[in-house]
Amino acid sequence: MSPFPLPANEDARISALADFHLMDTPPEEEFDRLAELAARLFKVPTVLISLIGSDRQFFKARVGFDPCETSREISFCAHAIMQDDILLIPDALKDERFAKNPLVLGTPFIRFYAGKPLVTPTGEKIGTVCLIDSQPHQTFSAEDRKNLSDIAALVMDRMEMRRLEIARDVSQTRFENIASTSPDAIICYNDREEITFWNRAAEKLFGYSAQEAANRNVQIIVPVSLQPIYQSELQRLRNGEHLALEDGVIELSGLRKDGSEFPSELSLSTWREGNTNSVGIIVRDITERKHNEERLFRLACLDPLTDLPNRAAWRDRLRETLAAGTPASLLLLDLDRFKEVNDTLGHNAGDAVLREAGARLKAGCPDAIMVARLGGDEFVALLPGNHPQTARDTADRLIEAIGASYEFAGQRIEIGVSVGIALTPDHSQRDDELLGSADLALYKAKAAGRGRSEMFEPAFREVAIARRAFELELRQAFEHGEFELYYQPQLHTETGAISGAEALIRWNHPTRGLLSPVSFIDVLSQKPSAPEIGEWILRTACAQAAGWQRSIPNFRIGVNLFEAQFRTGQLTHVVEKALADTGLSAASLELEIVENILLRNDDSTLRLLQELRSLGVGLAFDDYGTGFASLSLLKRYPVTRLKIDRSFIRDVTTDPEDAAVVKAVIYLGRSFGMEVIAEGVETEEQLDFLKTEDCAEVQGYLFGKPMPAGEFEAHFLSEDKVKASSDT
Repeated sequence: MSPFPLPANEDARISALADFHLMDTPPEEEFDRLAELAARLFKVPTVLISLIGSDRQFFKARVGFDPCETSREISFCAHAIMQDDILLIPDALKDERFAKNPLVLGTPFIRFYAGKPLVTPTGEKIGTVCLIDSQPHQTFSAEDRKNLSDIAALVMDRMEMRRLEIARDVSQTRFENIASTSPDAIICYNDREEITFWNRAAEKLFGYSAQEAANRNVQIIVPVSLQPIYQSELQRLRNGEHLALEDGVIELSGLRKDGSEFPSELSLSTWREGNTNSVGIIVRDITERKHNEERLFRLACLDPLTDLPNRAAWRDRLRETLAAGTPASLLLLDLDRFKEVNDTLGHNAGDAVLREAGARLKAGCPDAIMVARLGGDEFVALLPGNHPQTARDTADRLIEAIGASYEFAGQRIEIGVSVGIALTPDHSQRDDELLGSADLALYKAKAAGRGRSEMFEPAFREVAIARRAFELELRQAFEHGEFELYYQPQLHTETGAISGAEALIRWNHPTRGLLSPVSFIDVLSQKPSAPEIGEWILRTACAQAAGWQRSIPNFRIGVNLFEAQFRTGQLTHVVEKALADTGLSAASLELEIVENILLRNDDSTLRLLQELRSLGVGLAFDDYGTGFASLSLLKRYPVTRLKIDRSFIRDVTTDPEDAAVVKAVIYLGRSFGMEVIAEGVETEEQLDFLKTEDCAEVQGYLFGKPMPAGEFEAHFLSEDKVKASSDT
């Protein structure tokens, strides 16, 4: 019994494979190029063009796999040739046929496999084009199937042309026997230019019957544009010389009977019979192949939205430029405020802006080596020359052009663009490092206010290294329990009785001591661990508040949320579970929301806040009055409390404008049925002002700085303090 599946026509299959003379041949560019195209198109690390012999598979082309052959016994492709369509294995570990295969358990650790059989014109399956990944793929769309089938057809086209080329070395009789059944047009003519053979495929391709073509001048199929080449080759033929076009397969146009031209691939062979020199031509119409190649190339190399080269094509060109030692300037561009376009006007508007931005970039860099879209709202331009001022001038022109207003469906859209610049060889001669340098410069440009450009400096990398080290410290801080919650009291303005506290994170750094959030919160909020740390803050604060409610039954705890928590889709569940596990009532929890979350103004955020409010928790709008939040947001979102920012309280008794803002916020709260609390109260004068304006609650250093739980408890929750507070 065979250790691998055998097709019913195995003998005929092996014989057909031998006719191609491809087993154990060296790599060839045309096959390698197709394998690389497939790897890029499907974004897989490994692609093989495999030929299945009697006991092994030979790889005519391979990407991402070193061996040139494997045993047929462990070959996935041996199974693929047993069926007509693609063999798809989403996860090899879950397929009993392959779960114990050494190629799954060892290098290349196959988890995903998709193989399309290579089928000869007579129906034998001689091999496959296969895609391999070490990660499972749960989806493989109808479009993916079509693309893989098209690549297999392109591979088979080239193999079939190779088989017909073998006819060069045989007699005309043998040539004509092969030609009679060939799906390709095969034509013979002599040095008198007379057509001597015209097969059925030639009739179909050129439109002349064999009778019409017999003894006609072969020029009837040669376009006018190719006459000089034809005449040169004819003279060589008459002189008995080797034809210039005889070696290999070439692409030239053919001329049909109706006068139309078509792209063709042809191969020539010559022989001498008696005193006559003859030529045999194999012609294949490659119109469809060209169309498929162009379509696949566009999918693999062009961004479908902007029609600019994509990241893969960009990296290839950058590597070529660096390898050639060409001085160049790399401009990395990122659109400013683009997310707001998607959030407020929808993705159709965002797509329109991206298309127009790409067009403006291309128009602004007419001499570029390449402009490309890397993904999202990030673009790149590679310019010849590395003069710093020239690169800055170009960046400034692009900032102006791309930053000009856009129109979509009658809406005026305002965005900007920031640019990071890196030069080669000055800043690097390695592709990843050069792009990284531009990215660091871009980060600096955005941090400096956006709508500007920055040239890379070595100091940027030093800062980035320090930032990465700091991020690692932050991750370890959570793992090692270095974070602690401090609590700042909140009081009723009139009575001075404690109403609750705001929970604030602190970092007990092992060498730098106690760090306030200003030292780390911006970095922490952008890390993947932010939702997990946010949940820890929530649960810790709820548990602490539940304990303190034994002393003050109506004690309320305020907890700040990270924006990342809104993106997880789990926030409502996390809050609900924290309340259930700690026993804290929903009314005793107030979640504090910063303005940039509300400014997203999208339906998903609204639904999430409504879900939270339906649990019974309070929603406080933090730092109200410092940003761009409109009154419509207060009407749209279920906010229950406004927090007046400390920046307005500081000079409220001396600055009429600050006083007006505070009064306005208090009035808005009252009008919308919301509570109001003022932060940053430090003096009795400020407190008196707030009492006069009927601000319900206050917090600030006048009453207590943020402090550890034990200190807060001793200071505010001792029996004497609680009794005094209740008496008041």
